[in-house]
Amino acid sequence: MTQHILQASEELRGQRFIISGGGIGGAAGALALSLRGADVTLYERAPEFKEVGAGLQIGPHGVRMLEKWGLRDKVFEAGYLPERMQFRDAITTEPILTMDFDEDFQRHYGGRYLVIHRSDLLSILVEAAQKAGATLHNGVQVLGADTHADGVTVQIEHRADGTREDVEADILVAFDGIHSVFRGEIVRDEPVPSAYVAYRGTSELPGDPDMSGLKDVIGYIGPRCHFIQYPLRHGELLNQVAVFQSPRYLKALTEGTEVPDDWGNNEEFRTAFDHTHEFIQGRLGSMWLDTWWQMSDREPLDNWVVSDRIILMGDAAHPPLQYLASGAVMAMEDAECLALYASQAAAKGELDWPSVLAEVSGERAPRCARIQITGRFWGELWHVDGVSRLIRNETFRQAGRTSWYRYADWLWGYDAERREYLRDPAKGELPEELQEWEYQIHKIIARREGEAAPEELTI
Repeated sequence: MTQHILQASEELRGQRFIISGGGIGGAAGALALSLRGADVTLYERAPEFKEVGAGLQIGPHGVRMLEKWGLRDKVFEAGYLPERMQFRDAITTEPILTMDFDEDFQRHYGGRYLVIHRSDLLSILVEAAQKAGATLHNGVQVLGADTHADGVTVQIEHRADGTREDVEADILVAFDGIHSVFRGEIVRDEPVPSAYVAYRGTSELPGDPDMSGLKDVIGYIGPRCHFIQYPLRHGELLNQVAVFQSPRYLKALTEGTEVPDDWGNNEEFRTAFDHTHEFIQGRLGSMWLDTWWQMSDREPLDNWVVSDRIILMGDAAHPPLQYLASGAVMAMEDAECLALYASQAAAKGELDWPSVLAEVSGERAPRCARIQITGRFWGELWHVDGVSRLIRNETFRQAGRTSWYRYADWLWGYDAERREYLRDPAKGELPEELQEWEYQIHKIIARREGEAAPEELTI
């Protein structure tokens, strides 16, 4: 299936947008809106556009958008197109599910599966947004905003000298991350640590005798840990991610004591994979030890509209755990949904911003809530032990014997054009078979507050 390439248009000419945040979501928003003729200014507080981390997985739902924005050749040239995804048992390394990204997959989903370096994708989006007419500023932080009848007044600070000024726009889009300035105007909440921590590392792939033939995304999943491998940059780089549950975080959570700032540190990392296969243990020397990522999300929101002129998007609205590899794509979907719905309303002469923002939130909030909640469930399923691990493995094998598409269609087959979550918000809920499932972190906190003994509180 060939994706239609969006031609630059003028539906949003004269509409002024300010985007707070220059990550993948913000850059995608600048591009999608500029392609519809909007006047877009983006402010990023950092001195340069830079993504933290290394590899990023883009499912066919994300690839279709990149193709629509005219970026197919650039992202394929910069990234890597894996042949399949393999799930393997981390204790035995035996394969338990293989998902082929073959021609049938491409026909079914209308796109390829792509892995790409985060910084490469961001650079491509930034360049494309600027070429489409967006103005992007580094070293400028958005501090707040005031909504009025005709638009929004945005307060910014130039970080180099501390000078502040007010700028005007019709709409402010807050792509300002998990610690968003604007989320607090909707809800007073905090990030929810998962008790898991990620170590990452990249190394040269062609000279690695054990990995030189790697053409797949491989995930070794096991008790309280998992290990991911895939190629980057046309197979020149090997990306590896080692994730494990922090005993120190778990101890503080169950006892109700202060959580140490360095939970998941190198001392914990050194023993976290002792129970896994020797192959995995032999790969851990490639991990970066100076930085590790404590994995958190936030509770799903059912409304992203801050005011008639301000909307949350990306990690400001829906920071997920990484298990569905959809965080970046969710932000790209947000960007395209806003640009699409606004341009369609403008084309019909019905551009009413409160209505457009409500429509975007109504479509995107339940969609992203399902991804966030399913990500929590998927993570727990990856990390089970004992008999549960054996049942999990057989369940995965059974999915491979039939068609696994039915488990992924809701995620990878999405298109905001259909407005399916607006028509049926219940699509944002877990399937009926999983309705009784409860997130283990929630269980521990509830039982601890009910004065359960620490030894009763385990994951």
